Amino acid sequence: MEKAKFTFSDGSGADEFFVLEETKINGSAYILVVDSEEDDAECLILREVEESKDAEKTYEIVEDDTELMAVSKVFEELLEDVDIEM
Repeated sequence: MEKAKFTFSDGSGADEFFVLEETKINGSAYILVVDSEEDDAECLILREVEESKDAEKTYEIVEDDTELMAVSKVFEELLEDVDIEM
């Protein structure tokens, strides 16, 4: 199954990621993205922020350790064959 592509731009450039899973927790939407389709890919957990007027979704990297640990556990449960290492 081909994963959806996601372009992340931090102002200094853009990187392409693949969306592995998405979920909502306490009203916040999160996506788990990986930098390649290989087994040992690097991943990021992103939280959706306000939708822009042009209907594109905007995400920010989850950096709070408590939030990151909680959300990563949810993604590990959703994706039984995935282990997220911090």
